Amino acid sequence: MKNLDYVLLLDCYGSLLTERQRALLEGYYCEDLSLAELAEPIGISRAAVYDSIRRGEKKLEEFEQQMGIAARLNAVRALLAEIGQIGAELPGPQSQRIAEAVERGMGLLST
Repeated sequence: MKNLDYVLLLDCYGSLLTERQRALLEGYYCEDLSLAELAEPIGISRAAVYDSIRRGEKKLEEFEQQMGIAARLNAVRALLAEIGQIGAELPGPQSQRIAEAVERGMGLLST
C-alpha cells in the first residue's frame, strides 16, 4: 500500500511543487497509477518517473518540516474526535449540538 501521508502532504503543499512533480505525485498517490502508466503519456522512462516522485516526496517532507501544516491538521482532527467522544457522553441537547459542531469542523478540514 502506498503511503497515504503523502496524500495529505500533497493537499497541503502540492501547489509549491513543479507542475510535473505535482502531476506525477497525484497520479501515483491519488489515482494509484503505476510508474509505467505515468511515464508513457509524457514519453519518459519509469526510472525518470520514479526519480521525480522521490524528489517530490523529499520536497513535501521538507515543506512539512519547515511549516508543519499537516501535523497541525492531524492534531486538530484528533482534538475534534476527542471533543466528539466527550460530547456524546453528555445528556440532552448539548450532545447533539457538540456533534453537529464537530461534524462541521471535520468538514472544514477535509476541503
